[in-house]
Amino acid sequence: MFDIKNITMIYDMEKSEKIYALGGFDLVLPDKGLIGIIGPSGSGKSTLMYCLSTLKKPTDGQILYNGRELTEMRDRERENIRRNEFGFVFQRHFLVPYMSAVDNVIVAAADGVAQSCSRAKELLSSFGLGEKEFGKRPSKLSGGQRQRTAIARAMINNPKVLFADEPTAALDHENAFIVMEILKDYAKENLVLVITHDRSILKGADRIIEMWDGCLSDACNNK
Repeated sequence: MFDIKNITMIYDMEKSEKIYALGGFDLVLPDKGLIGIIGPSGSGKSTLMYCLSTLKKPTDGQILYNGRELTEMRDRERENIRRNEFGFVFQRHFLVPYMSAVDNVIVAAADGVAQSCSRAKELLSSFGLGEKEFGKRPSKLSGGQRQRTAIARAMINNPKVLFADEPTAALDHENAFIVMEILKDYAKENLVLVITHDRSILKGADRIIEMWDGCLSDACNNK
């Protein structure tokens, strides 16, 4: 699905001492599976995710997505891919505080309201939220329920790729386990990229990619 060639991201280009967030490497990612990208703060893992998801444009290199060069697309084309084929989950849920759980899910939907509402309730139910939670605002939901609502929002359009940046960092162990089980299940038919510094949440991942100072170290299977 992704064929990455010599990807480089340099900050402070105008300065004599440039900062290499990504040092130039190749990487191929499959059509489906749970892929963990792990490394300490500042290793470049989040920058890699932002480049793959078209939220940032690399300084150099190519990112081919299903054979199409993302960096050469027009802004509108990249926006369409982000909306229809990519989903995003972050450490913070970023739910709209005055909206219900269901409305927070369908706000990202590409389909009509009726179809999206049905899909939203189906997702929330499968994630362990009951009808009594559907109409609650984020402040009335637990931390785990808020993050599961954010995941449902990310999945509302059935994205081919789900980008998850530290999705369990703000959760306790029990809720972190629930979230990872949801992501693992989705990865059976889609590509899920989990950015983290916590190796323990990647148990059962199909592949773990380690990063250090903007470069790849050894990648390994963790089946």
